[in-house]
This record gives sequence, C-alpha cells and structure tokens, in this order.
Amino acid sequence: MPVIKSEKGESEALLYASRLMLVSARTAPKAGGIDDILTAIVFGREKEALAEEMDKMADERKIEGFRRDAKNLRDSEAAVLVGVRGAKSFKLNCGACGYATCNEFDEAKKKAGRDFTGPTCIFKALDLGIALGSAAKTASLLNVDSRIMYRIGAAARRLNLMPEATVIMGIPISAKGKNIYFDRQI
Repeated sequence: MPVIKSEKGESEALLYASRLMLVSARTAPKAGGIDDILTAIVFGREKEALAEEMDKMADERKIEGFRRDAKNLRDSEAAVLVGVRGAKSFKLNCGACGYATCNEFDEAKKKAGRDFTGPTCIFKALDLGIALGSAAKTASLLNVDSRIMYRIGAAARRLNLMPEATVIMGIPISAKGKNIYFDRQI
C-alpha cells in the first residue's frame, strides 16, 4: 500500500495551491477588462536566490526587515509573484498619477526608483491590489498560510524576474503547525 508522508504531500499540495493562486490573480476583476497583471511562482534554487538578494538589500540599506522576510521566504515552500505593467495608462484622464491627462502620463519619462518604476497608473495599481487580494483569498480558502510582502517583490524586480512589471509583490506560502508570517520580530 503506497504511503505519502506528510512532508512530501504538503510540499506537493503547496505547489498546487500556488498554481491556483495564479488563476485567482488572473481571473480577478480588472479596470476596463484590460489585463496587465503578471504572475509567476518561485521555488527551489530560484527561491533561495531571491532570499539571498533580500539579504543583500538588508546589508545595503541597513533595513533588517529584508533579512527577516528573507528568512520567512526560506522557510516557505514557494512564493507567488504578482506584478503589473503600471506604466500603461487607462485613458480616463483622472489625474491620480500626478498628470492632468493620460497623454501627459504616457509621454512622461518613466523612471526606475529604488524598488519599482513610476509613475504608475492608479487603475493599474488598483488592479494589482485586487489580484493580490484574490490570490491571498485562495490561499486562505485552501488553509495555506501566506502574507503579501513588498520586500519579496522589490528583490524580484532587482533580479528582473518579471521584466515587464513596474511593480511586483510577493506572497510566500507555507503549511506549518503555526503561521510563520505572524509574530515575527526584527
């Protein structure tokens, strides 16, 4: 009789859950029905490279939160990356980006900041937030521990894991006896 031990079964289930999280991000509502969301799953060696980059950022910036989050990432099975092509305008001329019209926004030079590229169209940023919420909801429905993390996205951007994305966030996932993403200390 075959037996799947808990570590192997949980690992397989977490990778499957991460795939379902990608579906949730993809099918989340988007402004005007225009999909500029990008997704990926990072695990194995690539996950370790991402954590190493976060450690480098902790050293460079003297921000221990990067090191804390890198440890969380190492203790996770995988991370779901959700990014957006935020340099594309929505053509509504709302001004939330800081420009009077979308044409001004489109013509403005996009500049890479420390972690992301801006300016970002507010509707694309909202789409990113909704996609992140949908992915996190799926993790929750599957009883998978997760947490949306800015620092994972910043490191993913530095490693050019999603070249088209102007903003990226990461959602590490795990299944432990206690949620590893809370009660954290720097």
